[in-house]
Amino acid sequence: MQRPLSPQQLDRYFARLGYGGPRDTTLGTLRALHRAHLLTIPYENLDIHLGLPITLDPEAMFTKLVDERRGGWCFEMNGVFGRVLETLGFSVRYLSGAVGRAERGWRAQGNHLVLLVTLDRPWLADVGFGDGFLTPLPLEVGHYRQDFLNYQITRDGPRWRVHNHQFGGADGFDFTLTARRLEDFANQCLELQTSPDSSFVTTTVCERMLPTGLVMLRGATLRDVHAEGVTTSTLESAAAFDRVLRERFDLAIAGVETLWPRIWARHLAWQAEQRRLAGSPR
Repeated sequence: MQRPLSPQQLDRYFARLGYGGPRDTTLGTLRALHRAHLLTIPYENLDIHLGLPITLDPEAMFTKLVDERRGGWCFEMNGVFGRVLETLGFSVRYLSGAVGRAERGWRAQGNHLVLLVTLDRPWLADVGFGDGFLTPLPLEVGHYRQDFLNYQITRDGPRWRVHNHQFGGADGFDFTLTARRLEDFANQCLELQTSPDSSFVTTTVCERMLPTGLVMLRGATLRDVHAEGVTTSTLESAAAFDRVLRERFDLAIAGVETLWPRIWARHLAWQAEQRRLAGSPR
């Protein structure tokens, strides 16, 4: 359990979300807060590319997401959200998830933090997957639909798996119910922001849930996902990159324009590789 937030910090968090609803420990409050967090605070990894270390320090995470009006990745997003829920009196368990276990094997363990909130039954809360579910899912095997997005939860012995919707950047994650501490994720937090093999190091990512879908910016490629389909466009300048961050993700970040030369170079290299593959004989 993390140190509780002060009443002033809690008020600042609610102001950040524009949330004025109940603060009781009910499923309705959990759903409302989960939804409000995802609709307001974007998932993003821009600090890695700006050369700024990401820490698991609870105060630093809170300051970044709330007071500095930034976004974050799973450790920050679910770290802050878990602390808010604990402060309100919810029963919260921190779980070690794995994204991409089929490709990474044991190295994937702990590369995702997910929350288990116990109410009338256990509920999965996860505001840190970027393009996952907008409101909590019950920890029960089955199929779940939120608006036009479909999810599934399966189980294999002690290991559970959330299967993400078809438009997700990752197909889901697996986890066990063993309780963890926030500091247990320190090694993965460091590796994911420093290893040359980490996708977080090679690609800038910003994602935000919308009431009717989601918007995703990976490198120079912007995708809008909605019930009618997917719209994809390419940003072609530092000014366009900064404008999209401000207008679509509510992110005003000093120095972000310095990232553009690397983003565009990677985009051109990706295009060249796609053309090469398209021309390869089958």
